[in-house]
Amino acid sequence: MDGTSPRLWPYAANNSPLPLPTRAVLYSPQAVVDLVFEAARTPDVEPLDGGAVLEYARGYAANGTSLDDLLVACGAEPLEGRRPILLQGELANPYRLQEMGMSPLPLLPVRLEDLCRTWADGLDPRDEYPGVHHVTLARTPGWWEASVLGLATKGQLKRIRTWLDNGVPHVWRPVKLAEGGVRLEHEPLEPPLQSDVEWDGTVERVSKAPPAATGPLLSLDDLLVVVHTRQGCYNHRGRLARCVHMQQRAFHDQLFRKGSSHRWNDVLTVR
Repeated sequence: MDGTSPRLWPYAANNSPLPLPTRAVLYSPQAVVDLVFEAARTPDVEPLDGGAVLEYARGYAANGTSLDDLLVACGAEPLEGRRPILLQGELANPYRLQEMGMSPLPLLPVRLEDLCRTWADGLDPRDEYPGVHHVTLARTPGWWEASVLGLATKGQLKRIRTWLDNGVPHVWRPVKLAEGGVRLEHEPLEPPLQSDVEWDGTVERVSKAPPAATGPLLSLDDLLVVVHTRQGCYNHRGRLARCVHMQQRAFHDQLFRKGSSHRWNDVLTVR
């Protein structure tokens, strides 16, 4: 994908959750550039606050050119002043970002811990049937999976929220997590199998040991997350429809509007 137009990205938005980049990239309207972490890896340090996250991100580069220099070359704001935001759905998809008119945005792989990505129980009418079901978060003790961290400017944060709301205020809420963990990830990460999810009739959990950490934990105090607050996420007889186990079209055809919804603040604790 290095130097390739975002319009040639192989996954359209309605293929979510497939579009999540499995590697670090710098998105720009002209190109998607692969990034490599060239500094020493430090998985065992204290949780990184916002400034430390940006300092860590300076270790990413492409062909010897630092991420900061790549941003400047794109005419974009450097890392200083940007803020980490979790992009858990198709908003990490370069195809979607270009459609939104997004300016250059670094996208870094992260690992969710005790949190899972699940379908928001609502339909975006701007895409052809079956439309796009955006992705929100819910707790699952012991769970892990890959997601994407964006390093966004204030203007980009506003654009993301405005685009998600689509003219209807307060459908999506920016929050800080009060549970779970998010850490930078430097290796491919496979989530637990559906058979690994234990269910006692009340709580879903994973007892299987997670893969070893490859990157540092992020402070939740400085991490912005946007969650769906209208219906929350789908309630499949008390269980969650996780994105990694049920792709978007299957969710739409088999579960959407055929059951009830979890209230968003019943499945996730925020501050």
